Amino acid sequence: MTARALMVQGTGSDVGKSLIVAGLARAFTRRGLGVRPFKPQNMSNNAAVTADGGEIGRAQALQARAARVAPTVHMNPVLLKPQSEIGAQVVVQGKVVGSAKARDYQAMRPQLLGAVLKSFRKLAAEADLVLVEGAGSASEVNLRDTDIANMGFARSAGVPVVLLGDIDRGGVIASLVGTKAVIDPADAAMIVGFIVNRFRGDPSLFDDGLKTISAKTDWPALGLVPYFNAAHRLPAEDALGLPMAAPGDGLKIAVLAYPRIANFDEFDPLRLDPAVNLVFVRPGQPIPGDAALVILPGSKATISDLAALRQAGWQIDLQAHVRRGGHVLGICGGYQMLGRSVADPKGIEGHSAAVEGLGFLPVDTVLEGDKVLVEITGETAAGVPFKGYEMHVGRTTGTVRPLLRPGNGYDQGAMSEDGRIVGCYVHGFLSDDRQRRAWLNRLGGIASAFDYEVDVEATLDQLADHIERHVDCDRLLALAREPRITPAR
Repeated sequence: MTARALMVQGTGSDVGKSLIVAGLARAFTRRGLGVRPFKPQNMSNNAAVTADGGEIGRAQALQARAARVAPTVHMNPVLLKPQSEIGAQVVVQGKVVGSAKARDYQAMRPQLLGAVLKSFRKLAAEADLVLVEGAGSASEVNLRDTDIANMGFARSAGVPVVLLGDIDRGGVIASLVGTKAVIDPADAAMIVGFIVNRFRGDPSLFDDGLKTISAKTDWPALGLVPYFNAAHRLPAEDALGLPMAAPGDGLKIAVLAYPRIANFDEFDPLRLDPAVNLVFVRPGQPIPGDAALVILPGSKATISDLAALRQAGWQIDLQAHVRRGGHVLGICGGYQMLGRSVADPKGIEGHSAAVEGLGFLPVDTVLEGDKVLVEITGETAAGVPFKGYEMHVGRTTGTVRPLLRPGNGYDQGAMSEDGRIVGCYVHGFLSDDRQRRAWLNRLGGIASAFDYEVDVEATLDQLADHIERHVDCDRLLALAREPRITPAR
């Protein structure tokens, strides 16, 4: 193992760890280093399909893109996908191994450390630098005994840690100094410095703040990073990043943000396209009457979210929308909801159930079988090319007009007789500029020349420039060291 490694942990969730690692990955890749991102354990319903046939958190897929390498299952060996307030689906090295309630998962975690270290070794063997992202807070001492995501991993792998604090939420001095105060001294010794993120205003006003933190922790300040205004142009990791509405003059498209919404980052191309006014409709809000298209997105708990949809009154709004001549698109779980029925005989989503669907499409779904994880290309029934990915459990049947004709020869999806209500299992096809423009033209909008893939690449370069200006990257490289792995017990 010749790679060096460095870990970024945070004082809390959503302090910007994923973005900092993505920026560092692009910055060090531009210096000619072979960089690999790694997150031992992630919790997110925004996931990506990998070329090796598994799934990982969306943030690690973005970091892989920043490093200009293909994402693999080893970049995020443990992925938790919440299905309820207390339980989640457990994915290990890209494959579902079952579901667990939070308390049961705590007992599972030490058993997963072996898989985590195996994946880490594989990445380290093919890279010059592995950038590791922690999860949640480094100061969760109540969970330390079974930890594999923060200090538990850092100690087992012998990886130095940089601690990240978020000044935008307030209390950054207390959060950084407090972390030193509560964690075990041996854990604190792994921390080689700190970074303060999301600063606004005159940076000289925080000089004394940096000195105070250093004096009370004995950790050097490695950077004061101003707020990166273009962060919203990159895919968000989880529902904490669900964007608020940004009213505009373009064609209005509404996405139903039910509680277990999944893979909502696939609508970023619509949100960023100047020809579109995208709104996420939350429970308690009506579906806008002037929406040209209503999208039912993916869900990690289709039956539960279908009940939430009805409770929010959206079924009535959808019926009115259709009567007015509006269009509806269901993707994955949303496609399943649009059918006549959804059954979960084996309790894959938590407990055995069978419910009526919304009845907009003549299809029925049974949640069973292995999870489908595959990248896919083809064309729509109208002959427009698309590319995307499938990520679902379930078999949907019915005598329908297919929406998509994938290159694998198996037609899929469904359309109503008038073509205004459609559904499919393919995520991400609206990221394809050809497909998105065809939809906008069909809906009566005026498609722009916006190129989503070019925009993501440009934003990653801007992020790397931002990090290089405000973080001592040379010192970070000097602090990174070759891992010293302690075998998992």
